Amino acid sequence: MTSEIKVNTIKKNSGSTITIGEGGDTVTITPGITAASLTSGTVPNARLSAVPNSSLANSAITINGSAVSLGGSVTVGETKPTISSISPTVITNDATNVTINGSNFISVPIVEAINSTGAITAANSITFTSASQLVANFTLATDGTYFIRIENNDGNAVRSGSALLTVSDVPAWTTAAGSLGEVGAGGTINFTVAATDATSYAITSGALPGGGSLNSSTGAITGTETGSSSTTTYNFTITATDAQGQTAARAFSITVSHGIANSMAFYNNGTF
Repeated sequence: MTSEIKVNTIKKNSGSTITIGEGGDTVTITPGITAASLTSGTVPNARLSAVPNSSLANSAITINGSAVSLGGSVTVGETKPTISSISPTVITNDATNVTINGSNFISVPIVEAINSTGAITAANSITFTSASQLVANFTLATDGTYFIRIENNDGNAVRSGSALLTVSDVPAWTTAAGSLGEVGAGGTINFTVAATDATSYAITSGALPGGGSLNSSTGAITGTETGSSSTTTYNFTITATDAQGQTAARAFSITVSHGIANSMAFYNNGTF
C-alpha cells in the first residue's frame, strides 16, 4: 500500500537532522532549486537544468564585444572580403582600370592578379570607393586569364573562385588604311582586308560599291559592280572583332572608274 503526504514545509524538532522513514524504507524526494539555494554549497549538475538563466547573477556572456545570452548562440570568426564581379572582364596589356564589386572591403586593401602559372602582379594603384567597391589599375604584360585576390589590412583575404579577368591584344590590322584600289564600272570587285586575331569583320559606317559584299569571316570583299553612273569613290569603315569581343576599326575606300570609250568630246565652237 502506498501512502502520500503533501506538505509545504518540514521543520526539525531539535538538532540538525530530519529523519524521514525507518530503516529499510525507500524515500524519494523531488528536489526544488531556488536562486537562494545556489549561494552556497554544491548542487549536482542534473539539478541545475531547472534553473532559468534569468535567476543567475550573470545571464549573458560577452564574445568579441557582443553580449550572448546563456543558452543562446553566436558565430565566432573573422570577416573576410568577398568578390562578386569585375568590369571590364577583358583588358589589353596597357594600364587599365578594373572595377571590383564585392563586400567587406577595408580601406585600403592589397589587390593582386594571379595568372594560371601562379605569377602574381600587384595593382599599380587602388582606389577605395566603398566597402563594396574598389577600382584597381593593372598593367599585365602576359596575355591569359587571371584570378583576383584582395587582402584587407587586418589580414583577412579572398581569391576569386574563377579566373575573372582576361588579358588579350586587340585585333591588329595588317591591311593599310586608305584606298584598297580601283575597279572599272561593271567590273569584278575583289579585295581582302585582314587583322591578326580577328574572328569576324563588319562594315560599321559608309558603304561598299553597289554589287559588292563583305565576307564577315574572311574579310574578302567581292562582287560585280553595279549602279554607278560616274567615277565614284566609296568610303567605309570595317571593324574587326576577336574572340574576346575586342574590336579595332579601320577606314578604307574603293573607287569605281568610268572610262571615255564611246563618248563625245564637245568644244567651245560647237564642233566635235
